[in-house]
Amino acid sequence: MQKDKTRKEMKVKIKQLDKKAVVPKYAHETDAGMDLTAVSYTYDTDIDCHIYGTGLAIEIPEGYVGFVFPRSSNRKTNAYLPNSVGVIDSSYRGEIMVSFKNRDSNSSKPPYNIGDRVAQLIIIPYPHIEFELVKELSETERGENGQI
Repeated sequence: MQKDKTRKEMKVKIKQLDKKAVVPKYAHETDAGMDLTAVSYTYDTDIDCHIYGTGLAIEIPEGYVGFVFPRSSNRKTNAYLPNSVGVIDSSYRGEIMVSFKNRDSNSSKPPYNIGDRVAQLIIIPYPHIEFELVKELSETERGENGQI
């Protein structure tokens, strides 16, 4: 894979908590996300949730955030991420876990097997926001119309 010389690279520390853990990598140079692979599985009957451990912990630099998204192949399963997108703050040092629920409440079948790629990780910078309370906002074509 040839590196894009215009793309900024960043080192992120990662720790294998399990010897079977797979260090995420880009499948293609132009990918935004890196696949997360399941190395453990539990089913929480109290909340009807499939929980996959990746066996990995990361040290995301301050000013960045990690987002855990479903892979596009998730459409082939009956599962969804109950929190829609997982957020990994820069201060978190625990294992990256991925939870799924089945759309069909009559099924407790696991959507993935151990060793499967279950989600993808994207790390991006974010600004520190300071809100300014104002009496009026600027006008736009859309205005207050919630549907266009």
